[in-house]
Amino acid sequence: MIRERLHDHAVLLHRQGKDDPLPAGGEPFPDDQRPRTPIGRDARRVGADVAAILDAHFASPAAAPRALIGAFDKVYVPATDNEHVAAAALRAGRKRVRRTGRWLVRFGVDRREVAVGLALLGTEATVSDKDIELIRTIGLLSAEFGALAVESLRQRGDAGVEALLWLAARTTGWGRVHAVEALCTVAVLPEVRDWLLRHACAGDDLDAVIAGAVATAAHLHAAIIADEADDELVDHTGALLRAMADGSAQGTTLADYPPARYVLAAYARHLARQKPTWARYATAAVIADRIAHLEPEDLGCTKKERERLVERFEKILRQRRWRATVPRRKAKASKAKARSAARRRTARRR
Repeated sequence: MIRERLHDHAVLLHRQGKDDPLPAGGEPFPDDQRPRTPIGRDARRVGADVAAILDAHFASPAAAPRALIGAFDKVYVPATDNEHVAAAALRAGRKRVRRTGRWLVRFGVDRREVAVGLALLGTEATVSDKDIELIRTIGLLSAEFGALAVESLRQRGDAGVEALLWLAARTTGWGRVHAVEALCTVAVLPEVRDWLLRHACAGDDLDAVIAGAVATAAHLHAAIIADEADDELVDHTGALLRAMADGSAQGTTLADYPPARYVLAAYARHLARQKPTWARYATAAVIADRIAHLEPEDLGCTKKERERLVERFEKILRQRRWRATVPRRKAKASKAKARSAARRRTARRR
Protein backbone atom coordinates (compact mmCIF):
# COMPACT_ATOMS: atom_id res chain seq x y z
CA MET A 1 0.00 0.00 0.00
CA ILE A 2 1.42 3.37 -1.05
CA ARG A 3 1.21 5.92 1.77
CA GLU A 4 0.66 9.60 1.11
CA ARG A 5 3.55 11.93 1.77
CA LEU A 6 2.69 14.52 4.42
CA HIS A 7 4.09 17.32 2.25
CA ASP A 8 1.75 16.29 -0.57
CA HIS A 9 -1.11 16.22 1.95
CA ALA A 10 -0.32 19.83 2.91
CA VAL A 11 -0.10 20.98 -0.71
CA LEU A 12 -3.41 19.32 -1.62
CA LEU A 13 -5.30 20.82 1.33
CA HIS A 14 -3.78 24.22 0.61
CA ARG A 15 -4.92 24.14 -3.01
CA GLN A 16 -8.39 23.00 -2.04
CA GLY A 17 -8.68 25.77 0.55
CA LYS A 18 -7.54 28.51 -1.85
CA ASP A 19 -5.23 30.19 0.66
CA ASP A 20 -7.60 29.82 3.63
CA PRO A 21 -6.20 28.33 6.85
CA LEU A 22 -6.27 24.54 6.82
CA PRO A 23 -9.15 23.24 8.93
CA ALA A 24 -7.99 21.63 12.19
CA GLY A 25 -4.37 22.37 11.31
CA GLY A 26 -4.37 19.73 8.58
CA GLU A 27 -5.87 16.91 10.62
CA PRO A 28 -6.64 14.09 10.12
CA PHE A 29 -3.21 13.13 8.81
CA PRO A 30 -2.71 10.27 6.37
CA ASP A 31 -0.33 8.35 8.64
CA ASP A 32 -1.30 6.08 11.51
CA GLN A 33 -2.42 7.63 14.76
CA ARG A 34 0.26 6.98 17.35
CA PRO A 35 0.74 8.47 20.85
CA ARG A 36 3.12 11.41 21.01
CA THR A 37 3.44 11.77 24.80
CA PRO A 38 6.66 10.52 26.41
CA ILE A 39 4.87 8.87 29.33
CA GLY A 40 7.03 8.30 32.38
CA ARG A 41 10.24 9.57 30.82
CA ASP A 42 12.82 11.90 32.27
CA ALA A 43 12.27 15.19 30.44
CA ARG A 44 16.04 15.65 30.21
CA ARG A 45 16.31 12.47 28.14
CA VAL A 46 13.53 13.25 25.67
CA GLY A 47 15.05 13.22 22.19
CA ALA A 48 18.13 11.23 23.20
CA ASP A 49 16.93 8.07 21.46
CA VAL A 50 16.26 10.08 18.28
CA ALA A 51 19.78 11.47 18.48
CA ALA A 52 21.19 7.95 18.85
CA ILE A 53 19.40 6.84 15.66
CA LEU A 54 20.75 9.89 13.81
CA ASP A 55 24.30 9.28 15.10
CA ALA A 56 24.20 5.71 13.81
CA HIS A 57 22.82 6.85 10.47
CA PHE A 58 25.37 9.62 9.92
CA ALA A 59 28.21 7.30 10.99
CA SER A 60 27.65 5.36 7.77
CA PRO A 61 28.81 7.55 4.87
CA ALA A 62 26.85 5.53 2.31
CA ALA A 63 23.51 5.61 4.15
CA ALA A 64 20.89 7.48 2.11
CA PRO A 65 18.11 9.56 3.76
CA ARG A 66 15.52 6.97 2.74
CA ALA A 67 17.22 4.53 5.14
CA LEU A 68 15.58 6.52 7.97
CA ILE A 69 12.07 5.60 6.81
CA GLY A 70 10.56 3.65 9.70
CA ALA A 71 13.59 4.25 11.91
CA PHE A 72 11.63 6.36 14.41
CA ASP A 73 8.52 4.18 14.66
CA LYS A 74 9.26 3.04 18.21
CA VAL A 75 10.61 6.26 19.71
CA TYR A 76 9.09 9.52 20.85
CA VAL A 77 9.99 12.40 18.52
CA PRO A 78 9.63 15.88 20.08
CA ALA A 79 7.38 18.34 18.24
CA THR A 80 9.55 21.28 19.34
CA ASP A 81 13.27 22.14 19.26
CA ASN A 82 15.32 19.56 21.12
CA GLU A 83 18.91 19.85 22.33
CA HIS A 84 19.74 16.18 21.75
CA VAL A 85 18.59 16.23 18.12
CA ALA A 86 20.42 19.52 17.56
CA ALA A 87 23.61 18.04 19.02
CA ALA A 88 23.38 15.02 16.70
CA ALA A 89 23.04 17.39 13.73
CA LEU A 90 26.12 19.33 14.84
CA ARG A 91 28.14 16.11 15.03
CA ALA A 92 27.42 15.35 11.35
CA GLY A 93 28.45 17.14 8.18
CA ARG A 94 26.37 20.22 7.39
CA LYS A 95 25.64 19.32 3.77
CA ARG A 96 24.52 15.86 4.73
CA VAL A 97 22.33 17.16 7.53
CA ARG A 98 20.69 19.64 5.18
CA ARG A 99 20.16 17.00 2.47
CA THR A 100 18.72 14.52 4.97
CA GLY A 101 16.41 17.07 6.57
CA ARG A 102 15.18 18.27 3.18
CA TRP A 103 14.46 14.72 2.01
CA LEU A 104 12.57 13.72 5.17
CA VAL A 105 10.35 16.81 5.06
CA ARG A 106 9.61 16.41 1.36
CA PHE A 107 9.13 12.64 1.21
CA GLY A 108 8.30 11.57 4.78
CA VAL A 109 5.09 9.58 5.19
CA ASP A 110 5.12 9.56 8.99
CA ARG A 111 4.92 12.54 11.31
CA ARG A 112 7.98 11.45 13.24
CA GLU A 113 10.14 11.33 10.11
CA VAL A 114 8.97 14.77 9.01
CA ALA A 115 9.48 16.23 12.48
CA VAL A 116 13.07 14.96 12.53
CA GLY A 117 13.61 16.45 9.07
CA LEU A 118 12.29 19.81 10.23
CA ALA A 119 14.49 19.69 13.31
CA LEU A 120 17.55 18.97 11.16
CA LEU A 121 16.79 21.87 8.81
CA GLY A 122 16.27 24.08 11.85
CA THR A 123 19.87 23.55 12.94
CA GLU A 124 21.27 24.85 9.66
CA ALA A 125 22.48 28.45 9.64
CA THR A 126 21.80 28.87 5.92
CA VAL A 127 19.14 27.23 3.80
CA SER A 128 17.96 27.88 0.26
CA ASP A 129 14.77 29.64 -0.83
CA LYS A 130 13.43 26.22 -1.81
CA ASP A 131 14.09 24.98 1.72
CA ILE A 132 12.19 27.93 3.17
CA GLU A 133 9.26 27.19 0.88
CA LEU A 134 9.42 23.55 1.98
CA ILE A 135 9.41 24.54 5.66
CA ARG A 136 6.49 26.96 5.35
CA THR A 137 4.46 24.45 3.34
CA ILE A 138 4.81 21.67 5.91
CA GLY A 139 4.12 24.31 8.55
CA LEU A 140 0.58 24.52 7.16
CA LEU A 141 0.03 21.25 9.02
CA SER A 142 0.27 23.44 12.09
CA ALA A 143 -1.39 21.03 14.51
CA GLU A 144 1.74 18.91 14.27
CA PHE A 145 4.58 20.95 12.77
CA GLY A 146 3.73 24.58 13.58
CA ALA A 147 6.22 25.04 16.40
CA LEU A 148 9.15 23.44 14.56
CA ALA A 149 8.44 25.28 11.32
CA VAL A 150 8.16 28.66 13.03
CA GLU A 151 11.34 28.13 15.04
CA SER A 152 13.23 27.34 11.84
CA LEU A 153 11.81 30.27 9.88
CA ARG A 154 12.47 32.87 12.55
CA GLN A 155 16.22 32.42 12.01
CA ARG A 156 16.12 33.10 8.25
CA GLY A 157 16.30 36.88 7.95
CA ASP A 158 14.02 38.73 5.52
CA ALA A 159 13.03 35.55 3.68
CA GLY A 160 12.07 33.98 6.99
CA VAL A 161 9.95 36.97 7.99
CA GLU A 162 8.12 36.86 4.67
CA ALA A 163 7.49 33.13 5.15
CA LEU A 164 6.25 33.70 8.72
CA LEU A 165 3.75 36.30 7.50
CA TRP A 166 2.58 33.87 4.83
CA LEU A 167 2.26 31.03 7.32
CA ALA A 168 0.56 33.07 10.05
CA ALA A 169 -2.14 34.17 7.61
CA ARG A 170 -2.87 30.56 6.68
CA THR A 171 -2.94 28.82 10.05
CA THR A 172 -5.17 28.76 13.09
CA GLY A 173 -4.86 27.33 16.59
CA TRP A 174 -1.50 27.01 18.29
CA GLY A 175 0.32 27.06 14.97
CA ARG A 176 -0.87 30.61 14.43
CA VAL A 177 0.02 31.51 18.02
CA HIS A 178 3.62 30.37 17.47
CA ALA A 179 3.85 32.35 14.21
CA VAL A 180 2.37 35.52 15.71
CA GLU A 181 4.65 35.35 18.73
CA ALA A 182 7.65 35.04 16.40
CA LEU A 183 6.45 38.03 14.38
CA CYS A 184 6.12 40.08 17.56
CA THR A 185 9.90 39.82 17.96
CA VAL A 186 10.39 41.63 14.64
CA ALA A 187 7.44 44.03 14.89
CA VAL A 188 9.83 46.93 14.27
CA LEU A 189 9.56 46.05 10.56
CA PRO A 190 6.76 48.15 8.98
CA GLU A 191 5.18 45.28 7.05
CA VAL A 192 5.10 43.10 10.16
CA ARG A 193 3.65 45.86 12.35
CA ASP A 194 0.94 46.60 9.79
CA TRP A 195 -0.04 42.92 9.64
CA LEU A 196 -0.05 42.49 13.41
CA LEU A 197 -2.23 45.58 13.87
CA ARG A 198 -4.84 44.34 11.39
CA HIS A 199 -4.73 40.56 11.11
CA ALA A 200 -3.10 38.83 14.09
CA CYS A 201 -6.35 37.69 15.73
CA ALA A 202 -8.02 34.61 14.26
CA GLY A 203 -11.33 35.07 16.05
CA ASP A 204 -10.96 32.12 18.43
CA ASP A 205 -10.23 31.61 22.12
CA LEU A 206 -6.47 31.63 21.53
CA ASP A 207 -6.63 35.34 20.64
CA ALA A 208 -6.41 35.91 24.39
CA VAL A 209 -2.95 34.30 24.40
CA ILE A 210 -1.45 36.71 21.86
CA ALA A 211 -3.50 39.91 22.21
CA GLY A 212 -1.35 41.61 24.82
CA ALA A 213 1.91 40.72 23.07
CA VAL A 214 0.57 42.02 19.76
CA ALA A 215 -0.75 45.24 21.27
CA THR A 216 2.58 45.90 22.98
CA ALA A 217 4.96 44.86 20.20
CA ALA A 218 3.02 46.63 17.43
CA HIS A 219 2.50 49.81 19.50
CA LEU A 220 -1.28 49.64 19.22
CA HIS A 221 -1.74 52.73 21.38
CA ALA A 222 0.27 54.89 18.97
CA ALA A 223 -1.67 53.61 15.96
CA ILE A 224 -5.21 53.89 17.35
CA ILE A 225 -4.94 57.30 19.02
CA ALA A 226 -4.15 58.90 15.64
CA ASP A 227 -6.86 61.06 14.12
CA GLU A 228 -7.15 58.78 11.11
CA ALA A 229 -7.54 55.01 11.44
CA ASP A 230 -8.79 52.66 8.74
CA ASP A 231 -11.63 50.24 9.42
CA GLU A 232 -9.32 47.21 9.48
CA LEU A 233 -7.23 48.79 12.22
CA VAL A 234 -10.29 49.83 14.26
CA ASP A 235 -11.98 46.44 13.93
CA HIS A 236 -8.83 44.57 14.86
CA THR A 237 -8.28 46.89 17.81
CA GLY A 238 -11.73 45.83 18.97
CA ALA A 239 -10.73 42.18 18.58
CA LEU A 240 -7.55 42.74 20.62
CA LEU A 241 -9.39 44.61 23.37
CA ARG A 242 -12.13 41.98 23.51
CA ALA A 243 -9.51 39.22 23.76
CA MET A 244 -7.75 41.04 26.61
CA ALA A 245 -11.09 41.65 28.29
CA ASP A 246 -11.91 37.94 28.09
CA GLY A 247 -8.37 36.71 28.65
CA SER A 248 -8.41 35.83 32.37
CA ALA A 249 -5.33 33.67 32.96
CA GLN A 250 -4.55 32.92 29.31
CA GLY A 251 -2.60 36.07 28.58
CA THR A 252 -2.38 39.80 29.14
CA THR A 253 -5.65 41.27 30.42
CA LEU A 254 -6.82 44.88 30.22
CA ALA A 255 -5.70 45.25 33.83
CA ASP A 256 -2.17 44.20 32.77
CA TYR A 257 -2.03 46.51 29.76
CA PRO A 258 -0.86 50.00 30.84
CA PRO A 259 -2.32 52.02 27.91
CA ALA A 260 -5.72 50.25 28.16
CA ARG A 261 -7.63 53.36 29.21
CA TYR A 262 -6.35 55.45 26.31
CA VAL A 263 -6.72 52.70 23.72
CA LEU A 264 -10.31 52.07 24.86
CA ALA A 265 -11.16 55.77 24.57
CA ALA A 266 -9.60 56.03 21.11
CA TYR A 267 -11.37 52.87 19.98
CA ALA A 268 -14.73 54.28 21.13
CA ARG A 269 -14.03 57.52 19.27
CA HIS A 270 -13.32 55.68 16.00
CA LEU A 271 -16.21 53.25 16.55
CA ALA A 272 -18.68 56.14 16.67
CA ARG A 273 -17.98 57.08 13.06
CA GLN A 274 -17.94 53.51 11.69
CA LYS A 275 -20.81 51.93 9.80
CA PRO A 276 -22.88 49.91 12.29
CA THR A 277 -22.70 46.12 11.93
CA TRP A 278 -23.70 43.29 14.23
CA ALA A 279 -20.08 42.16 14.60
CA ARG A 280 -18.98 45.63 15.68
CA TYR A 281 -21.97 45.96 18.00
CA ALA A 282 -21.24 42.61 19.66
CA THR A 283 -17.54 43.38 20.14
CA ALA A 284 -18.21 46.83 21.64
CA ALA A 285 -20.96 45.46 23.91
CA VAL A 286 -18.65 42.78 25.32
CA ILE A 287 -15.87 45.30 25.90
CA ALA A 288 -18.23 47.77 27.61
CA ASP A 289 -19.59 45.03 29.86
CA ARG A 290 -16.11 43.88 30.87
CA ILE A 291 -14.73 47.32 31.71
CA ALA A 292 -17.90 48.10 33.69
CA HIS A 293 -16.91 45.25 36.04
CA LEU A 294 -13.24 46.18 36.31
CA GLU A 295 -11.94 48.08 39.29
CA PRO A 296 -11.05 51.66 38.28
CA GLU A 297 -7.45 51.18 39.38
CA ASP A 298 -7.16 48.26 36.95
CA LEU A 299 -7.61 50.80 34.16
CA GLY A 300 -5.48 53.43 35.83
CA CYS A 301 -8.38 55.84 36.32
CA THR A 302 -10.97 57.00 38.84
CA LYS A 303 -14.42 55.49 39.22
CA LYS A 304 -16.01 58.46 37.43
CA GLU A 305 -13.54 58.20 34.56
CA ARG A 306 -14.34 54.51 34.18
CA GLU A 307 -18.07 55.25 34.22
CA ARG A 308 -17.64 57.92 31.57
CA LEU A 309 -15.70 55.46 29.43
CA VAL A 310 -18.48 52.86 29.72
CA GLU A 311 -21.06 55.53 28.93
CA ARG A 312 -19.23 56.41 25.72
CA PHE A 313 -19.72 52.85 24.50
CA GLU A 314 -23.31 52.64 25.71
CA LYS A 315 -24.20 55.95 24.05
CA ILE A 316 -23.05 54.55 20.70
CA LEU A 317 -24.82 51.23 21.13
CA ARG A 318 -28.11 52.87 22.20
CA GLN A 319 -28.37 54.68 18.91
CA ARG A 320 -31.19 53.36 16.70
CA ARG A 321 -28.90 52.68 13.75
CA TRP A 322 -26.67 50.51 15.95
CA ARG A 323 -29.55 48.71 17.66
CA ALA A 324 -30.97 47.94 14.23
CA THR A 325 -27.99 45.63 13.56
CA VAL A 326 -28.93 43.27 16.38
CA PRO A 327 -30.54 40.06 15.03
CA ARG A 328 -34.21 39.88 16.00
CA ARG A 329 -33.79 36.75 18.07
CA LYS A 330 -30.92 38.24 20.03
CA ALA A 331 -32.82 41.49 20.50
CA LYS A 332 -35.77 39.62 22.00
CA ALA A 333 -33.46 37.71 24.33
CA SER A 334 -31.78 40.96 25.43
CA LYS A 335 -35.13 42.60 26.16
CA ALA A 336 -36.31 39.58 28.15
CA LYS A 337 -33.06 39.63 30.11
CA ALA A 338 -33.48 43.34 30.81
CA ARG A 339 -37.08 42.82 32.01
CA SER A 340 -35.97 39.98 34.27
CA ALA A 341 -33.23 42.14 35.76
CA ALA A 342 -35.72 44.95 36.32
CA ARG A 343 -38.09 42.59 38.16
CA ARG A 344 -35.26 41.39 40.40
CA ARG A 345 -34.33 44.96 41.26
CA THR A 346 -37.97 45.74 42.12
CA ALA A 347 -38.24 42.65 44.30
CA ARG A 348 -35.11 43.60 46.20
CA ARG A 349 -36.51 47.09 46.91
CA ARG A 350 -39.66 45.52 48.38
